[in-house]
Amino acid sequence: MPTTTTSIYEQLKARLRDTVPDAELRLKAEIAERILELKRERNAVILAHNYMEPALFHSVPDFKGDSLELSRKAAETDAEVIVFCGVRFMAETAKILSPDKMVLLPAKKAGCSLAASITAEDVRNLKAQFPGVPVVTYVNTYADVKAETDICCTSSNAVKVVESLGDGPVIFLPDEYLAGNVARETGRRIIFPTKIPQARLDELEYQFIGWEGRCEVHERFTVEDIENARRQFPDVVVLAHPECPPEVVSAADFSGSTTAMIQYVQRNPKGRYLMLTECSMADNVMAENPDAEMLRMCSIRCPHMNEITLEDTLASLENLQYQIEVPEDIRVRAHRAVARMIEIGSKD
Repeated sequence: MPTTTTSIYEQLKARLRDTVPDAELRLKAEIAERILELKRERNAVILAHNYMEPALFHSVPDFKGDSLELSRKAAETDAEVIVFCGVRFMAETAKILSPDKMVLLPAKKAGCSLAASITAEDVRNLKAQFPGVPVVTYVNTYADVKAETDICCTSSNAVKVVESLGDGPVIFLPDEYLAGNVARETGRRIIFPTKIPQARLDELEYQFIGWEGRCEVHERFTVEDIENARRQFPDVVVLAHPECPPEVVSAADFSGSTTAMIQYVQRNPKGRYLMLTECSMADNVMAENPDAEMLRMCSIRCPHMNEITLEDTLASLENLQYQIEVPEDIRVRAHRAVARMIEIGSKD
């Protein structure tokens, strides 16, 4: 049955009446109806990361969640076009896994401070400095960086990936705080190449070789944020993303990927929560879990994720604009690193 503007508006109002003004919901519903029509015409699949604006997140996506899982789901469809409502490295990953599909990013740039913190040349230099040491690269990186890597990881499987490589030293890129959190969990000490330019391989056993890259959203959360929340709301449950500083993760009640945080709330739907991640995610989780109370103490939004709106998504589908391309030699090598990670996960 065709989805009408009225039905979309009613659906959005039921979920977002406490988050988005009514007049805006009516306008967004009209845009969403046109997107859904175009999606059918183009044989497209729409992916939405958990950080997308609520009106988009709750109206047009076929799949919602973390970036890698979204790319994997899209690859399994018969869609000819993938519209990735996220940031550029996510759309690149979709192209890596679906080379024969057109991949659209509904923004001209939609970059990422973390992904931009390291280049393929940086990785090559590290491999030359520490020959033979395996390179683990977070999926929040661009395709040419993935191509220089031995294996990728996500925030949820980073520990498992590292442990799969044995007890020797590991180069873990590029998130400084995720590396610190994984190093702590695996009992390793993290060191940075800029501080040990003459380090010898036999001195690196059981160590993490990190990189000083950070997410501009997650790096801003502090232990003081948690303490302030607990003073006002002693029963609050604090959920922190692993890209937060290690001292913040240690002070939180739970740390996990965006999907893991959502699942935590779903298992405990009547709790009071403070989510230390991008603000839109708390709005989206609250809309789908109305019995949960999300403290509105977040003031940190990702400027890159916020480049994408329903209006941008419509323009992307109308004009097939901002197509993502990955050179085949880079794509093949990057795919190898992603596939190796997926293979490790399949052994559970």
